[in-house]
Amino acid sequence: MSVVSEAFARIVGESGFAGLTGGNIVMLLVAFVLLYLAIGRGFEPLLLIPIAFGCLLANLPLSGITSGPVLDALGNETQAGGFLYYMSFGTVKEIYPVIIFMGIGAMTDFTPLLANPITFLLGAAAQLGVFIALFGAMMLGFSVQEAASIAIIGGADGPTSIYLCSKLAPQILGAVAVASYSYMSLVPLIQPPIIKLCTSKADRAITMDKLRPVSKLERILFPIVVTVVTGLILPMSVPLIGVLMFGNLLRECGCADRLSDTAQNAIMNTTTIFLSLTVGATMEADKFLTLGTIKIIVLGLIAFMASTAGGCWFGQILKGLSGGKINPMIGAAGVSAVPMAARVVQVVCQKENPGHFLLMHAMGPNVAGVIGTAVAAAVMLTLLSH
Repeated sequence: MSVVSEAFARIVGESGFAGLTGGNIVMLLVAFVLLYLAIGRGFEPLLLIPIAFGCLLANLPLSGITSGPVLDALGNETQAGGFLYYMSFGTVKEIYPVIIFMGIGAMTDFTPLLANPITFLLGAAAQLGVFIALFGAMMLGFSVQEAASIAIIGGADGPTSIYLCSKLAPQILGAVAVASYSYMSLVPLIQPPIIKLCTSKADRAITMDKLRPVSKLERILFPIVVTVVTGLILPMSVPLIGVLMFGNLLRECGCADRLSDTAQNAIMNTTTIFLSLTVGATMEADKFLTLGTIKIIVLGLIAFMASTAGGCWFGQILKGLSGGKINPMIGAAGVSAVPMAARVVQVVCQKENPGHFLLMHAMGPNVAGVIGTAVAAAVMLTLLSH
């Protein structure tokens, strides 16, 4: 009996219950809420499900799934680390975000932007929240590198946030990544009230003219020209913009359909799983439940809201300059949550003018926002990484 008792006592002592803390319980509840939002409410399940499950895995005590390897005095590995520890290599070393940009490029149709190039300006205006959050974070005591990493959340671009943060402030990567992806998922809840606040009922009912046709030559030249121009002006933009445009060239050239399909589906889906799981795994209770995390989440929300408002305000300017031909709502799509932000604009538009389809007009600033956020990140890297 003593042997049985000792074995039972050892099993109990080494169970997860023995190491369970109040922080673990809180984070497990957070994971359950995220799973409910993803599965029960349909909020970006492709992102939130692996993020939530990564959070769940990381907060099951004593599993070792996020633990690093055990080293001896000479630095030799005597015990391997956990699965998510090694999986996070692609996140920490900026591999996953760049690969996802290739997939985004292959999935993105830049035709609405080429058909109405003025929407480039809306994508730029929607970066307002980035700079508001930058100064706000510095006022709250974050270093300028940390502030820049927090501010980029305003662009609603998870891969860019991770890419910039891993280079400038890896110590806050978990909170920044989770905030960024969470706000991307909650675009349908956050944006409509801001759009209505920044536009009138008459504004939202404005009907825009049909977009002009865009030739195949324009679509092929666009990714090449953008890569060269941005690469020469801002070399730091090449990993994101260059790979984004490479993916788009695969889509538009017409002779690499297999590569384009692979980038859009197999590679994109696999990398999204790995990135989202490892992002969720950064939500360990002892690292995530801090005052700094709360500040980052609040600043990220302010940045995202200000970016949405900035796009609408500039849309009002373009409405005036165009003689009322531009619906200012499309400026809200200037954040780079593609295509969620454009869909939100379409939903709001349909409520005011059921017969009008604004989706393709909103896609112009939406895809411009992807470029705008990547350029903003490159500017910050150029100024702060030396």
